[in-house]
Amino acid sequence: MVLNCRHVWDRISDYIEGTLDPEVRADVERHLAHCEICSAVLDSTRNVIILMADDRVFELPVDFSKQLHARLDLVLAEEAPEPA
Repeated sequence: MVLNCRHVWDRISDYIEGTLDPEVRADVERHLAHCEICSAVLDSTRNVIILMADDRVFELPVDFSKQLHARLDLVLAEEAPEPA
């Protein structure tokens, strides 16, 4: 099965935890091999997990959440099927 970015994002946590069905895991890995955006999402998610386990406090840049959501909206809009 060919996965798009949205499918991969929905499975990132299970991928990191190693709980995906082997066939789905292989599909995710094939997608990650050529998709820089999803590879970055995977790396970022792993980093967040590491940071959350750290007792130190980090201050996010101003408008971080707004910029993140804008970027995700843009990527999702690019993947949306065109109206019939």
